[in-house]
Amino acid sequence: MSVPAFVSLLGIVIVVGISMYNEDLNVGIVAIAFAILIGAVFADIPAAKVMQSWPVDLFMILAGVTFLFGIATTNGTMDKVTANAIRLAGGNTAMIPLIVFALIALITTIGPGNIATVTLMAPVAMAIAGRIGLSAFLMTLLVVGAANGAAFSPIAPTGIISQFFMTRMAPELAALGKPLGDIDLMAWRVYLDCELAQMIGNMGGFFVLGGLAWMLEQKHSMLSIDEVAPKPEPFTTHQWMTLAAVGTLVLLVILPGLSVTRPIFTPTVMNVLGNGKAPNVGALAFMLATVLLILNAGDSKEVVRSMPWSVIIMVGGMGILIEVMDKAGGLGALVDLIATVSGPVTVTGVLGLVTGVLSAYSSSSGVVMPMFLPLVPGLVKTVGGDPVSMIASINVGSHMVDTSPLSLFGAVCLACAAAHEDKGRLFRHLILWGFSMSVVGALLCYVFFGLLGL
Repeated sequence: MSVPAFVSLLGIVIVVGISMYNEDLNVGIVAIAFAILIGAVFADIPAAKVMQSWPVDLFMILAGVTFLFGIATTNGTMDKVTANAIRLAGGNTAMIPLIVFALIALITTIGPGNIATVTLMAPVAMAIAGRIGLSAFLMTLLVVGAANGAAFSPIAPTGIISQFFMTRMAPELAALGKPLGDIDLMAWRVYLDCELAQMIGNMGGFFVLGGLAWMLEQKHSMLSIDEVAPKPEPFTTHQWMTLAAVGTLVLLVILPGLSVTRPIFTPTVMNVLGNGKAPNVGALAFMLATVLLILNAGDSKEVVRSMPWSVIIMVGGMGILIEVMDKAGGLGALVDLIATVSGPVTVTGVLGLVTGVLSAYSSSSGVVMPMFLPLVPGLVKTVGGDPVSMIASINVGSHMVDTSPLSLFGAVCLACAAAHEDKGRLFRHLILWGFSMSVVGALLCYVFFGLLGL
């Protein structure tokens, strides 16, 4: 191993270690500083050149999508959607957890992503759990499982990050005889893989650990839906506009890929919507958000404050460090280390386990995914196997552990648990479940993506 490769590998280990030790520090800033030092001193890459590695395309897409859905959140649209959806249960209390799961999965899929959705829905879901007598632990499994399962939608921030790296690695994989084919279709395949894993892990845990028994007990419940979710005010004109904008975004992402509607989207139209061949969700989001702002449907200052800048900076900073690490030979060295304990089938389980353990202490989408996804072409070349299975394993492994109270999602659910809940006991249950998911996630990745090749 060369000195630049060793130093870059040591640098990424230190940066990830810092992110695990101090969650209040934005590791993206630290990653940029390390990238400049490593690049300039050991890899003969000037600081100005290092800074040019910032992933501009990814930044613009994340900014556009989170801004549009920031409008939907800050103008009250998402609150009313949530309340009306919960009320669909009527007098059937047993249906409420399933509605919560489906609602969180749907909201996450159409664009806000898992972080925004959990932040929005966790207080509501945990309050409802307290009212209907469902344990906060079981509701946490549903909230986190639904959000993380749907997080890899190609129009949600985490899915955008995954698809960005898939697009970047596609030429190299094609040269290795492992073409990804249609990136959009592959992105949806990864989405379904992650949804399957979360359904088996967290949704399965819900039913096995008491959720099914609780649902059967609710046959004789006398709760009124008005006690659980009071009827909200009707949607305002601005909120209807927001719903129309979100619906338009989803349609403009899906329709150009359908054979029936493809002729409508001429090259000129596709130049406006994206890159001439495929729609760009960030460009669409910026245009739709601008229409809403002109129509006074949102407050741009409030929306900008609500955006997840911390995660965006983390992803960008880690992207710069990984680019320098690649040029210095560090990525190749890391690939060799993983290859020593992996085969074409077992590599999926190894990736699921390693990413799960790291994600228990660090940011799943901001640190772990940008660190491991670029390894895929090298692993395919060294170990063999299916690149999409490796991508899915990294994504699943890094997100299975988020019920841990050391993660944002577990911490939010813990903080929002009903007053009668024993918070100390809940903390212990969530941390045990979260860490066990690193092993469960590894097994799921090995079986489904390794042995079965899903």
